[in-house]
Amino acid sequence: MILKRPSEIDAMADAAVINRAALEAVEAAIAPGVTTLELNDLAEEVILGGGGTPAFKGYHGFPATLCTSLNEVVVHGIPNERPLEEGDIVSIDVGTFYKGYAADMAKTYAVGTIPEDVQRLLDATERSLYAGIERAQPGNRLGDVSAAIQDVIEQEGMWVVREFVGHGIGRTFHEPPDVPNFGRAGTGPVLRPGLVLAIEPMVAVSRTSVVVLDDGWTAPTETGVLSAHFEHTVAITDDGPRILTAKETMTKQNQEGSEHGA
Repeated sequence: MILKRPSEIDAMADAAVINRAALEAVEAAIAPGVTTLELNDLAEEVILGGGGTPAFKGYHGFPATLCTSLNEVVVHGIPNERPLEEGDIVSIDVGTFYKGYAADMAKTYAVGTIPEDVQRLLDATERSLYAGIERAQPGNRLGDVSAAIQDVIEQEGMWVVREFVGHGIGRTFHEPPDVPNFGRAGTGPVLRPGLVLAIEPMVAVSRTSVVVLDDGWTAPTETGVLSAHFEHTVAITDDGPRILTAKETMTKQNQEGSEHGA
């Protein structure tokens, strides 16, 4: 467990601003007929334009800036030239390094109109993310975060993916501890101020396992059921969880600048 100083958390928030800008640019471009490769190129342009570096590209050999995971793909989908179709769902996962610090964020989007039960999957997964974040309080245990996520999903009759988990994050993209999306409250390491976590529930409509395709990355559900993925980079502080990748995130320096009319 690597604890960060407040100044380091502010540096990670700067990386998160660029990361979120990339995701928002992608969000605005998602539509039937657009390819995930086009979305990938757009995100890379935004990250590089903001002075950042795509965190995924080249990471253990991953070939792209984005992970674009369609429909039954849980995570690590590789962008390609397949056009998005009306009724698809696509999970966009993006990471950025800026001045030596990382940020990580994911969100699942509807392409056009989707059925009500599919929207329910997206809503439940996002709600579970915020339930986990709410439990990311100093003095709580990591299992409190995991259990809160699992509780929301299982109350909806859905399945928390076991094969992939969240992680610590900082100067390297994956740091201890692992952050499972399932577990028992009151167990695991104590959450201390300075710990920064990538909390990322991955959820399937029904109980299933996850397989990895021959490309070594793409990870669909074995049964072909739909899945969703939401993620924020969250710092544990004395005042509670600080969502670095949230839209309203500002560094202390930016806040001071705003107060002085900059």
